[in-house]
Amino acid sequence: MSIRLARKLELQERSGASDGAGGATRSWSTLGTHWAHIEARTGRYERGEGYPRARVPYKITIRAVAPSAVSRPKPGQRFLEGTRVFKIRAVADEDSDARYLVCFADEEVAG
Repeated sequence: MSIRLARKLELQERSGASDGAGGATRSWSTLGTHWAHIEARTGRYERGEGYPRARVPYKITIRAVAPSAVSRPKPGQRFLEGTRVFKIRAVADEDSDARYLVCFADEEVAG
């Protein structure tokens, strides 16, 4: 199997820190960069919280990463490509040789 990994994605994880007043600030920290192949799946239009939005699922293929590596994607993390954000829902091996990982992600676009 030959996959063209031509899009550069930044893997991010949500992190939090105390704000000094009893609360916390939430931000995203970068865990690594991956070259990827992105394939759009069937999208749908739905009502959001007060506004309509389009939800488009994507199949994102990257090179395999060791399960113990910090840069291995996990559900709850996200990929960033410029201003586009892909929220990771699930991660699986693409093939039996474990050369690639497939990340199933959603991109939400306010409409």
